[in-house]
Amino acid sequence: MSGHSKWANIQHRKGKQDKLRAKMFSKLSKEITVAAKMGDPDPDKNPRLRLAVKAAKSVSMPKDVIDRAIKKSQMGDAGDYTEIRYEGYAPNGVAIIVEALTDNLNRTASNVRSYFTKSGGNLGTTGSVSHAFDRVGEISYPLTAGSADDVMMAALEAGADDVESDEEGHWIYCAVEALNEVSDALERALGESSESKLVWKPQAPTVLDLDTATKVMKLVEMLEDDDDVQDVTGNFDIPEDVAAQIEV
Repeated sequence: MSGHSKWANIQHRKGKQDKLRAKMFSKLSKEITVAAKMGDPDPDKNPRLRLAVKAAKSVSMPKDVIDRAIKKSQMGDAGDYTEIRYEGYAPNGVAIIVEALTDNLNRTASNVRSYFTKSGGNLGTTGSVSHAFDRVGEISYPLTAGSADDVMMAALEAGADDVESDEEGHWIYCAVEALNEVSDALERALGESSESKLVWKPQAPTVLDLDTATKVMKLVEMLEDDDDVQDVTGNFDIPEDVAAQIEV
């Protein structure tokens, strides 16, 4: 699930992330291989690969696994993957964006459509919901990076556009093309970030009640369980007390 959310934090505390560890590593490895194949295998010379490696390190992926994924990009069995985005609506009109890397477009489209249908939602056309999101760079820091005011000042000086801080940490947003520059400036000021990535940031998140949240998260989990799906984003917010009651 892209971005930060109460559900992601509750899910982690419930231990569900442990079961998803192997799948998460597999998806990150695929992104690393594709990024290295499309550009330079040196992360310092390839912004996309640099972000992919940073994401892998943020979830403690072993260095040898990262190195193998990069080396695979230079081999004949790296595979040909197509990047594709799907957009649709979960129950109660909640907007969902699905990003995938696939070597079989027909299989992925069929699977994604079936997940939306099974959950009571519907798959739309490209552009049908993305207008409700902003494509931005997101850099996250733990609370130990400093106070909200200190992080805000550092972010603005680094060229960021916005900062959100809460009891879970700090999230700094910037223009897509400025992500690497802002990230570098922040690391000089605040130290290494937890994660730097491109995200779809909802413009006006809808707060979900328990019934809707349960239905929406069933769809999200079906999507995230698919090997072709790399990321899922929705324009919703689930309060922590509601997230704690969800059983998916």
